[in-house]
Amino acid sequence: MHDNRLLVEARIARFLAERLTPAVWPVSVPLEISAWQAAGEPVPFSSVVAEQFEPFVVGSMWGRPWGTTWFRFTATVPEEWSVSSGHQLEAVIDLGFSTIMPGFQAEGLVYAPDGRVIKALEPLNMWVPLDAAPGTAVEFYVEAASNPNVIDGFTYQPTPLGSLSTAGSDPLYTFRRAEVALFDREAWELGQDVWTLNGLMHELAVDLPRRHEILRALEKAVNAVDPTDISGTASTGRACLAAVLAAPAHASAHRLHAVGHAHIDSAWLWPVRETVRKVARTFSNVLELMDRNPDFVFAASSAQQYAWLKSSYPELFERVAEKVRSGQFAPAGGMWVESDTNMPGGEALARQFVAGKRFFLENFGVEPLEVWLPDSFGYSAALPQIVRAAGSEYFLTQKISWNETNLFPHSSFNWEGIDGTRVFTHFPPVDTYNSDLSGPDLARAQRNYREKGAANTSLVPFGWGDGGGGPTREMLAAAARAASLEGSPTVTLSSPARFFSEAAAEYPDAPVWSGELYLEFHRGTYTSQARTKRGNRRCEHLLREAELWCTLAAVRSGFAYPYDELETAWHTVLLQQFHDILPGSSIAWVHEEAERNYAAVTASLESLIAAALEALLGDGSATAALNAGPYRVEGVPALGGAAPSSSAVYEPAREGSSWVLESESLRLTVDENGLFTSLVVDGLSASGGREVIPAGTSANVFQLFRDTPNQWDAWDIDEHYKFNVTELTEAASVDAVGSVLRVERVFGKSRLVQRISLSADGTAVNLSIEVDWHEQQKLLKLAFPVDVLADRAASEIQFGHIQRPTATNTSWDAARFETVAHRWVHVGEPEFGVSLANDSTYGYDVTRAESPSGVPHTLLRASLLRGPLFPDPQADQGAHTFEFSLRPSSGIAEAVAEGYRLNLPVRTVAGVGSSTVEPVLTVSNPAVVVEAVKLAEDRSGDVVVRLYEAFGGRASVVLSAGFEYSSVIATDLLERPVSADCVQTTDDGGVALSLRPFQLVTLRFRRV
Repeated sequence: MHDNRLLVEARIARFLAERLTPAVWPVSVPLEISAWQAAGEPVPFSSVVAEQFEPFVVGSMWGRPWGTTWFRFTATVPEEWSVSSGHQLEAVIDLGFSTIMPGFQAEGLVYAPDGRVIKALEPLNMWVPLDAAPGTAVEFYVEAASNPNVIDGFTYQPTPLGSLSTAGSDPLYTFRRAEVALFDREAWELGQDVWTLNGLMHELAVDLPRRHEILRALEKAVNAVDPTDISGTASTGRACLAAVLAAPAHASAHRLHAVGHAHIDSAWLWPVRETVRKVARTFSNVLELMDRNPDFVFAASSAQQYAWLKSSYPELFERVAEKVRSGQFAPAGGMWVESDTNMPGGEALARQFVAGKRFFLENFGVEPLEVWLPDSFGYSAALPQIVRAAGSEYFLTQKISWNETNLFPHSSFNWEGIDGTRVFTHFPPVDTYNSDLSGPDLARAQRNYREKGAANTSLVPFGWGDGGGGPTREMLAAAARAASLEGSPTVTLSSPARFFSEAAAEYPDAPVWSGELYLEFHRGTYTSQARTKRGNRRCEHLLREAELWCTLAAVRSGFAYPYDELETAWHTVLLQQFHDILPGSSIAWVHEEAERNYAAVTASLESLIAAALEALLGDGSATAALNAGPYRVEGVPALGGAAPSSSAVYEPAREGSSWVLESESLRLTVDENGLFTSLVVDGLSASGGREVIPAGTSANVFQLFRDTPNQWDAWDIDEHYKFNVTELTEAASVDAVGSVLRVERVFGKSRLVQRISLSADGTAVNLSIEVDWHEQQKLLKLAFPVDVLADRAASEIQFGHIQRPTATNTSWDAARFETVAHRWVHVGEPEFGVSLANDSTYGYDVTRAESPSGVPHTLLRASLLRGPLFPDPQADQGAHTFEFSLRPSSGIAEAVAEGYRLNLPVRTVAGVGSSTVEPVLTVSNPAVVVEAVKLAEDRSGDVVVRLYEAFGGRASVVLSAGFEYSSVIATDLLERPVSADCVQTTDDGGVALSLRPFQLVTLRFRRV
């Protein structure tokens, strides 16, 4: 008892690792192994059992990258073994696991001979329950996936393993163990006692009596257990620990709700097809635990993952459905996937909830009320309203704890969005969504909790994620021991619904955080993998077009609305908005597949649009111009069509060594290197015009920065990027081609062609850019200094916009050096502003600047391309296109309209019977934007219209429908009636609305 404390602690740690852990399986016999390797993609169990399996021995290499090897195991249980409550029969399989990063390596799914899934094999979950008597035979199969460890300990090194074409074929893993063994329950329980107490002890201050009490109890237990007979002496050791385990928690201890969880990225360092199998493996593990632990609840989000299970593993899906009905399996979140929330458009983010909740309601009869997004890279200020409009009440994330600069001040709070809607939000202070309920995790949760004195409850998601297998029996043992344990927070097995209900009731006056939840990290995700981002933007707008024209054709010509085809397209787009696909942070395989999927969606939607327009317009010799946007463009009405009209042509003219593009509104001067030296807006001052470009500066400047982030290549743009810049101020050529000024630049290994013209109405500068990009670890930006002294910049987000400071007065401002915007950004003074619209770009920085002559102004910069090396060493290489529109003399209203004009170009169709299409809706106030027109999800034929106030003010508006209807009601996103005082019908059959700033409204028009 007089040993040095540190020596005793070292002795305890070694005893746990080298004595107790191996003693869990004290006796074993080897399994006989045979193997069959699938030639290509995975195949189902029913196809495998008839294959020719070859003998295989422990110690052999197996598994090419991304391959599948099936193993068959057989053995006879020794007759002398005693299977009882204290000793259970199990198989122990080690495919070649490393305990480091359990979700990023080989995995296996275990099948009984009849094809029933038993459970999975993972690095920290290597056992399989066996139901056999002594002297009888056992047999089972394992589908083993040889997924490579692409991330290799977070070293961020370029790797060829992220694509089938470069991964090679050499085997990756050495098979280490395959045995039938007796599981010693008492030895295992002793191990859990020691692990829990040892973890707690090291979190307690060295001068606390409780720490020394635990230390001496552990020392007694080690002394009492005979290392040569752990099975026979384990109960004696447990008796030495009983008193310290029974000491109850303090009344003031922090209260933890432990929710089983396994964060499974729908794609990341593996392809989507592998996620399908990861879901099956993890869910089967969870089901096995539930059968043994009736109080255990597991929460899993992402309706897409359940849908995969339903189609690929129907028997497993039915077992999940049974556990949902019993309350043990909790569908969470209500979204199709755990999507990025920075870049999906408003309607797409709404459809995440429509698709997700519909699946859960139709398949399980449950509706999650919490949004579960632990790992997305920042959260849009539009989310609170969307969450509430979807019928949800709560929001959970953990990711903001990753902030590099500022510590977020709350654990629980009311989050207020741009329209004033609030949602109760929780950041688990445990600071992980993969907890193992260890002493350090529990202590961290208590230490980090921000609401001390006002509230005392937090949530801890526990379980290995990403194919690590989810919760384990060891974690459940830890939860049981920490239920009430002196020195530790209390731990209650719980569910998301129970936690939020109790936490919100405990904290009715929670503080308010208003605006976006900006992640001070992973800012490069607004730019990486530009083709994926372009595919998303284009498909979002094609979906709008397809639904609009199909709806109009259905209500006017009896066209059969293509519900199934549209749903399939939406599901593909929603899946690819997952927070490691759309942000560009996945392996090459994922992005190659995403681009193929976007092409397929585009082809499908173009076919649907063509069929709808044929039904709507008929055959003939006319030509129609169709405008799916919410504003009149080029003489074509919003949400309708007309005969094409001719537009003015503004041809470049030479003036000395420069070129001039001029209309009644603008005069743009471009120098011999393609840089804007002057942009004058006419008629706005006594001098006859206002200069937009600050004296001594040039605009339309491509800038090439060194881009070498400290760690997460594809994810991060670090602030030090700005210290190394090359301005591409020399052009290879500048030529006039009709109404377009063509500028070519060559730099590094890359080539860029830009086409400059004026818009049809002469009020904006159109910029079309083609880049053949072959730079790596570089960042390409396009810069526009503008002579506007703006203290804030407006950036479009879902269903509105957000204002961000252009100055860096605080650490929060300084950390926000790269931001996200959708179709436009805008800076302005009270009577003058400038907007920059785009067709596929999301990353921007907008800052205060000073010209060489000392004149203050605002600098607008769009981030076009990056060249990160990890996880895809060829990211962004190749051809890209971008469209921009620079509109001076622009307010928010003009910025909104310009964003739609650029993203929903007028569609011209020839050979039709009519050139006129009466709008499906007319809207009396331009501040109110129609975002979607579709037929109802229930296939009743009702027309659903989603709209919002876009300018940031209060708006009264009258809608006039271009179709017959019997009544109109306000609904939530799932098209269920809601009370709405803002909606009234007019005497002439219109619909009058009074909207608050940025208010989102869904209307359902019941058809006659």
